[in-house]
Amino acid sequence: MSLLTRRRLLRRAALSATAAGAARTGLAGATLAGTAAVAVSGCDSPPERNTDADPDGGLRFPDGFGWGAATSAYQIEGAAKEDGRGESVWDTFSHTPGRTRNGDTGDVAADHYHRYAQDLDLMRELGLRSYRFSISWPRIQADGSGRPNQRGLDFYRRLLDGLHERGIAPMATLFHWDLPQALQDDGGWENRDTAERFADYADAVFRALGDRVPAWLTINEPKTVVQNGYIWGHHAPGHRDEAAAYLVAHHLQLAHGLAVQALRASGASGRIGPALNLHPCYPADDSAEAAAATRLYDGYENRLYLDSVFKGAYPQDVLADLGPDSRMVRGVRDGDLKIISSPVDLLAVQYYTPIYVTGGGGTVRKWPTSEAEWQQIYPEGMYDILTRVTRDYGRVPITITENGLPCPDTPGPDGTVDDAGRVSFLRDHFAAAHRAVRDGVPLESYHVWSLLDNFEWAEGYDQRWGLVYVDYASQRRVLKRSAHWYREVIRRNGL
Repeated sequence: MSLLTRRRLLRRAALSATAAGAARTGLAGATLAGTAAVAVSGCDSPPERNTDADPDGGLRFPDGFGWGAATSAYQIEGAAKEDGRGESVWDTFSHTPGRTRNGDTGDVAADHYHRYAQDLDLMRELGLRSYRFSISWPRIQADGSGRPNQRGLDFYRRLLDGLHERGIAPMATLFHWDLPQALQDDGGWENRDTAERFADYADAVFRALGDRVPAWLTINEPKTVVQNGYIWGHHAPGHRDEAAAYLVAHHLQLAHGLAVQALRASGASGRIGPALNLHPCYPADDSAEAAAATRLYDGYENRLYLDSVFKGAYPQDVLADLGPDSRMVRGVRDGDLKIISSPVDLLAVQYYTPIYVTGGGGTVRKWPTSEAEWQQIYPEGMYDILTRVTRDYGRVPITITENGLPCPDTPGPDGTVDDAGRVSFLRDHFAAAHRAVRDGVPLESYHVWSLLDNFEWAEGYDQRWGLVYVDYASQRRVLKRSAHWYREVIRRNGL
C-alpha cells in the first residue's frame, strides 16, 4: 500500500462518526492537524442556524410517520455474563486497560436487560411509534456458531411482545459491533468465514423471532468497524492495520448480503436493509483539486457501501486508489457483488456530521462542534444526504436510524434535566428532514439517538446522548427536557 493511500486512509478515519476517542488517546494531533479553528458550541447555548421552520413550528410530517428512538445491545443491556451470554469483542476491549475512558465497561450499562419493562413504559410515555434496537450476537450464540441460546431468544421475545403490547413497531438490528470473541479469535471480520457464520446466526434469529419483527437491519455502520476498529484502533477489536481494513469492509458487506438472502429463505415476512452512517462530503474551497479530492473521499465514506448494495459494484476510483494488490481487491470473489446487491426493502441512514475536503485530501472544519469533537453541527447536511441518496440510488424507502448529539446533562436542584441544546439540534434536523420529504425523499421514520444515556464506546459514560437521563449508580431514569419536547412533536406529528 502506497504512502499516499495510507495517509488518505488515516485522514478519513479521523472523521469517522464515532471517532471521539482519537482526541483522548494521543491521536488528537493527527486528527486535528491542518483543520480550521472553530468554536465549540455548548449544548446550553446552541448557535443560530437557518431552517425552514418558524419559531412556532408548522411543519407536518406524512400521516403514519414513524417517530422513534434507537439503542444498541452492548450500550444498554448489561447482564454481560447472564443467561448463557458469551463474551464479545467489546467485553474484551473495554476490559483492556487504557482502551476506554475511566476503564468503563458495558458490564452493567443501563441495566436494560433487567429493566426492559420499565424502559418499555418510558417509550409508551414518550409516544414512540417505532423502536430501533440491536440483538446481541453472543447472547444468541455464545461462541458465534451452533445451536441458539434459548434464554437469549426468550429475552428478545419478551421485549418484542412488550413493544407490540404498547403499540410500538420493532426495528431490530442484527449486528451492532458486538462480535463474539470466539470468532475474533479465529480472525474476526478478516476471515471470510465470519460472514457465513453471521448468515447462520441471522437465519436462527429470523426463524425464532421473524413473526414479531416487521423491519430488520443487517450490519450497523460497517464503515465505523472498518475505520475505528481496524485503522485507528480505538474501537474493538483495537487493530491498526490499514491493509486489513478494507478486506473487513468487503466481508461486512458480504455478511449483509448473505443475511438478506437468509431472510428471504426463512419465509419471514419482514423488510430488511443495511444501516449506513453517511457523511455528505463537500469541497473546502472552489478549486478543481478540492473537487477531485472530495470525489474520492466520498468514495470511501459513502459510495463504497452504497454502490455495492444498490449497484452491485464497488466504485472504480476507490478500487484504483487501493490498488490491485490490496487485500480487499484480492478478496473479492466471483458472485460476491451479486450477493451483496441482493434486493433490499429499505435503507437506514445515520447522519451526524459533514466533511469538508481540501485539495490535498485533508479536512477542515466549518461549523461548531458538539461535545463529540468530530461532530460538526450542520442540519443542512441531513437534507443533502437524504436527497443525494434518492437522486443517485432511486426511491428506496428510507428510515433515519440515528441522529443526535451529546450534551453535559446534569439534573438541576429540582431534579429536572434541561438539555435545551438538544432540543434546538433536533428541531433543526427535523426541519431539514421535512424539507427532504417535501422534495420527494421517501422518508418513513426518524429514530433519535439515543433513547437512554448509555455506554458510549471508547468514551465510556462521560458522554450523554439520551432523551432519558440515567443515574448509573441507582439506574434511576429521568425524562430530559428534550424527551418532553419530543413527545409533543410525536403527538403533533411535526414541529
